[in-house]
Parts: sequence; structure tokens; C-alpha cells
Amino acid sequence: MAEVHFNTLSQWLEWIETNHPVDLIELGLDRLREVYERMNLDLSSSRIVIVGGTNGKGSTIAMLDQVLRDQGKTVGCFTSPHFLRYNERIKLAGQPVNDDLIVRAFAAIEQARGDVRLTYFEYNTLAALHVFALEQPEVMLLEVGLGGRLDAINIIDADISVVTTVSVDHVDWLGDDREQIGYEKAGIYRAGRPAVCGDPCAPQKLIDHATAIGAKLFLRGRDFNLSTDVDDGWLWQGEQLNGNMLTVSGLPEITLPKANAATVLQVLNLLDMMPEPDDLRQSLTRATLTGRMQKVRVGAVDYTLDVAHNPEAAAYLADRLEGQSVKGRTFMVLGILADKDIDQVLACLKPVIDEWYLVTLNKPRGQKAAALREKLAKLGVIDTVQTYASVAEALETVAHDATPDDRVIVAGSFFTVSDALMALNMEGEST
Repeated sequence: MAEVHFNTLSQWLEWIETNHPVDLIELGLDRLREVYERMNLDLSSSRIVIVGGTNGKGSTIAMLDQVLRDQGKTVGCFTSPHFLRYNERIKLAGQPVNDDLIVRAFAAIEQARGDVRLTYFEYNTLAALHVFALEQPEVMLLEVGLGGRLDAINIIDADISVVTTVSVDHVDWLGDDREQIGYEKAGIYRAGRPAVCGDPCAPQKLIDHATAIGAKLFLRGRDFNLSTDVDDGWLWQGEQLNGNMLTVSGLPEITLPKANAATVLQVLNLLDMMPEPDDLRQSLTRATLTGRMQKVRVGAVDYTLDVAHNPEAAAYLADRLEGQSVKGRTFMVLGILADKDIDQVLACLKPVIDEWYLVTLNKPRGQKAAALREKLAKLGVIDTVQTYASVAEALETVAHDATPDDRVIVAGSFFTVSDALMALNMEGEST
């Protein structure tokens, strides 16, 4: 097979997306591992944390990244998907890497792969690992794309592996049984190494797998936990590798979920990279993540962007909205993929939404706005619903409808938030 070479990142991405479709999923590691071994990447100087789970992966990595960088650590992050630029997937020192590093990585992959077929996500994974092998960050934070056991990132043996939560999602690939999904996600655990699960009701198959392979499992609710039933802020307590317990109190209100912060503190504890309490409080307060309870003001309108796309994430969003005071109405711009549990997402959000602006996602698997309207009608929501052909069209209307006392929520999918960021021209300043 003739070797492919391009000079710009846009050329590479166009070629990869054309020849290796973004939506193609081929679970399995044999092809990828063969190319990875040919590339001979040296990652031995980095501490590696792999983060999987149904929800909370991105916020867990964002908080770990912030805390570690505030300690002066060099950190590399690999996450997905991106919102506006491909480079967002690979970050060093909190910033997306430049085009040249990714172009160099793609060229190395192409040289190594020969006639081995790779998916779009496998290219992404190898590119990130190539960048990190060149730059040698002290800590690498790697996000699982789908599942765990057969996900591309599982070619790496992490120092600590994390499963944030386990819920039913991606049923076409992982099944609709929480126990089986837990087993798939536990596939990132390694024998003799710390394994963390932030789900307060960890599936038994996850626990059994960790035990069977000899991983040292730390469970939320058993080995670490948080408590909000305290006078000053919230409190975290977790077990150290030597069996002693560490307690941190007076933790602040934060933008990202406290439950994921509890998991973050356990990982820092096991890495032996826990900062002083005052420094930790400041870092957790500073940690933010695009598309997760992201507050933006454009003109006189307040927007909250959140990628809530399944029942667990929608329930969290609804709980946060219910806990916030608002003088006026709550508007929802919602676009979602058809293969999600839309009925449950709508049921979770219904109690906290006054006006619905439903949009058609013009993406593969995107749900039509008319279908969303029908589902809301079955829940008894009829008069407060409008439908739109795009996120941009809905936002244009809601900007005229909303008053300074109202709030606008944009949710349902990464695609929805990405389209909103483009429609708002990134003019809003975080509030």
C-alpha cells in the first residue's frame, strides 16, 4: 500500500475522515496493538491514569489536570470528542497541542501501519500517544472512548485505572445490562495496580473482575467517600495505599460534580500527589470544562451549556438547575441523538423547564425535532414547545424571547453544544 503524506492537519483529517469514517466502531485491540508496537513509543517516564465510565470522565480528567498543573506538574490529556477544533483532543499544559505535533504523529502512524486498517478513533489514540512520547509529560490522563475492555486506549497499562460511573448507554455495543457494562468498563483494570470505582453502587461483575485479576480496588462508599452533611463546605475521606485514612474538610462549592471530585481526590491520594488543603480547594474551584455546566453570557442572556445526553446526566443537570435560584423562566434548547434513552432524558428535565426549543440534529443518528415534540406530548407538555431545523435557528429565536431574568439551557449532545458554541461565536465570557 502506498504511503500517504500530507503537510497540513486539515488535509490529514479530511483523508482520515474520508477513508476511516468517524462513526465506524470496530471494538478489538489486535490491529491497533500491532501498529502501536511498530511505532515503538516510550511512555515510561510518565505516570498514567486511564479514566473510563458512563458519565463523569471529562470532568474527572479536568479536575485532575487542574490540580496537578497547579502543583507544577506537566500533564498531557487525551479526551474526546472535540467541540470546535480537533486539537482539543490532545492537550499539554492545559492547552491544545499545535498542528505540527499532530501532523508529525499522523505521518508516523501512516509509516508504521502498512496495510493494517485503523478506525478514526484509533488514529486519534495513536496520535495522542505519539505526542506524549515526544513531549514526556510527568502525568498522562487518558479517556476511554467506549466501554473499556476493547477500547483503543486499553492497549496501555495504566498506573491507576478509574471507572467513574456505570449506567446503561451505548446499548448497541455494550448491551443493556448494567452488570455486563460494568464488566466491560472494568477491563481497564490491571493486576497488582490500584483500580478506582466512583460509582456508589458498583456492579458486582466489576468488583469480581478486579478481584479475579488481583487489582487493588478502591470503591466509593467503602474505601473513599464524600459528605455534604457538615457545617463547613463538604468533606472527603479516603484510604491510602498503606491502609491509613486521609481526611480533607472544608471543601468548597465547585462547578463540576462533587461526586467526581471525590474520585479525583482518591486518585490524587493513590498517586501520592495530594496537595495541601488550601491549594486543593483553590484548584477544585478553578476547574472547569467546556460543555459541562458551562455558563456563558451573550448580550443580556445567560446560557448554561451542558452535554447531558443520557438519563444520569440529565438527572444531574435537573438537580443543579433546581438548586439554583432564577427570577424568570428556564428555556431549554435540546438536540439529541436518536439512539439515546430520550424518554427518560425528557422525564428528568420536564420538572425544571418552562419553555422548550427542540432542534433537529443534522448528524448521523440525529433525532428530528418533530419526534422530540411527540415524546414531550406523551408527557403532557404541549403548549410550551417549539421546533427548529438547527441549533443556530433556535438560539436566534430564544435570544429575542428571553429577558435578563430568564436562563437558557443548551443540552442533549456534544453536537448540540458544539453547534451552540459556533452560533454564539464564542463571544460570551464565562460567568
